Amino acid sequence: MVERAGLENRNTRKRIVGSNPTLSASYKRPFRPFFHWLDSAGMKPGAWLAALLMFLPTQPIDAAEARQQSPEIEVFIEEMVQKHQFEARALRRLFAQVQPRPAILRAMSTPGTARPWHEFRSRYLEPVRVNDGVAFWRLHAATLEKASREFGIPEEIIVATIGVETFYGRNTGSFRVLDALTILAFRFPPRAELFRSELEQYLLMARETGLDPAGIRGSYAGAMGIPQFLPSSYRNHAIDFDGDGKRDIINSPADAIGSVANYYKAFGWRPGEAVTVPAEVDGSSIDVLLEIGIKPQLTIAELKKRGVLPSVPVDEGAVAALFVVDSGAGLRYWLGLNNFYVITRYNRSVNYALTVYELAQELRARFMR
Repeated sequence: MVERAGLENRNTRKRIVGSNPTLSASYKRPFRPFFHWLDSAGMKPGAWLAALLMFLPTQPIDAAEARQQSPEIEVFIEEMVQKHQFEARALRRLFAQVQPRPAILRAMSTPGTARPWHEFRSRYLEPVRVNDGVAFWRLHAATLEKASREFGIPEEIIVATIGVETFYGRNTGSFRVLDALTILAFRFPPRAELFRSELEQYLLMARETGLDPAGIRGSYAGAMGIPQFLPSSYRNHAIDFDGDGKRDIINSPADAIGSVANYYKAFGWRPGEAVTVPAEVDGSSIDVLLEIGIKPQLTIAELKKRGVLPSVPVDEGAVAALFVVDSGAGLRYWLGLNNFYVITRYNRSVNYALTVYELAQELRARFMR
């Protein structure tokens, strides 16, 4: 039905043009002297095309290539040419393909991790994500065991990270990475510097891997593949863990598993150490401790002196940071140790890191049954 309608539309258009004396005359008049000249010269119809081609440009015009980009993008293009020897015309053609996506800016302005912790947590501790996580673990048990042995990262932390990021590779994002990074680099001032750097890394990554920079899809923030690596993380931490000679975190679960483990090791994960422990607070300096931030700076012994009491035994000499989340029934305080801080290097939200940790504990418990 669709094809027939298309043909009818084309026929209708033909009849309209042919029946309009103005359109018909304006179409025929400019060419009448030319064809009369061909007839008088005794040229055969087969030679007409060659003669006509003499009047056409010898070089095709690439509108996208010829079009100048915005001043900010032109500056960026020139930097890429000078720093990394890219071709300016090729980059202009690439950026001419960028599509405006208002949803990207909306998502960046209201990230899911900004919701109260109990709301964020409920989405990832749901039974289906736990069940599928156990299934993912069993399916890739040998690879996870190898990654844990080589990098010192617990299997459950690797699985939980992939589970929170992409539902074990099921939801890797529908935005073109080129669109996301370009929009955020030049239309999102709060984090423009970061995303301008990531756009640079993305173009380098695409050149190194041979991937089409206009064809890769990912998150609204430009993160890619099963573990949702930004381009800088892809270049610095993605590894070939399945032995096929390629670092493919987009299609290979093994490469994704090894890359997550490699990432956490690179940021200082300490095998065998605790991640986070709940705490009770009793003191007037709590707000001051919270303002220090998530990076561990005070020992457990010092925190105890300031009224922070771990709910479970923990090494007095361990360095930790106090943080608080909204449980829905009130505030809950936690002490984040070094390994918790490492998880926040993957995503700087404490809601994210605490959810990864709790999902990991649930996965471990279910897997060991």
